[in-house]
Amino acid sequence: MTGAIIGDIIGSTYEWHNVKSENIELFPAGSRFTDDTVLSVAVAEKILNEEFSNLASRKSFALWYRQYYNRYPHAGFGQMFSKWASSEGIGIQRSYGNGAAMRVTAIGLAYESEKEIMREAKASCYYTHNHPEAIRGARAVAIAVFLAKKQCDKDEIRRKIENKFRYKLKSLDEIRADYVFDSRTSYSVPPAIEAFLESNSYEDAIRKAISIGGDSDTIACMTGGIAQAYYRKIPDEIYHRAMSILDVGLKRIACEFENRYLR
Repeated sequence: MTGAIIGDIIGSTYEWHNVKSENIELFPAGSRFTDDTVLSVAVAEKILNEEFSNLASRKSFALWYRQYYNRYPHAGFGQMFSKWASSEGIGIQRSYGNGAAMRVTAIGLAYESEKEIMREAKASCYYTHNHPEAIRGARAVAIAVFLAKKQCDKDEIRRKIENKFRYKLKSLDEIRADYVFDSRTSYSVPPAIEAFLESNSYEDAIRKAISIGGDSDTIACMTGGIAQAYYRKIPDEIYHRAMSILDVGLKRIACEFENRYLR
């Protein structure tokens, strides 16, 4: 959970100032949490409070998203999401953007079967990203987190993602040179997963995610969630620096969630 948040914070300054190198400063001036963190925590709190909710899961997700949007309206939400979150009714958006995939780390950590994860990932998309491309990406990231938590072999994770979700995972060396910003789910989810697969530690995974370029905070958020589930250990200096950027509320939910589902 904090792995995804830290990826978002580290990527926040590189989103509009892409680099193609792993040799980066992890927390340059201006590092902050964005909507990726806010909605990742919204999903975590939704799961923590499931037993108190009588709502259908997909509506419950929507209400938590709106609540967190109202708490953090200036976190960097996209125009389409902001319009949805601030509207009077809860309509259905058919976005194929990567916003659904970047917030599902908690789903991959909390549930104990692929069937449950596929169901909840789809439910998390229903109101904001009701599009096959977005649903596929959210499911792929959540399943990758689940398999990483189970300590599955990386080759097994690669085969599962390629076969189940029909993604062709290319090496980072193939991706970097021509990669540019594009928030489509199908453009950013496969590189994020590949960054984890080619890594040898949590920090290495984040550096590789940033080195791709493009939508850096979202890519690193997805990579970071998978990497923490697999490696478990985040270097103390990275963890504490990132946590100092969060406010008390976000930090409390992230830590409570990890205490229940990861440790």
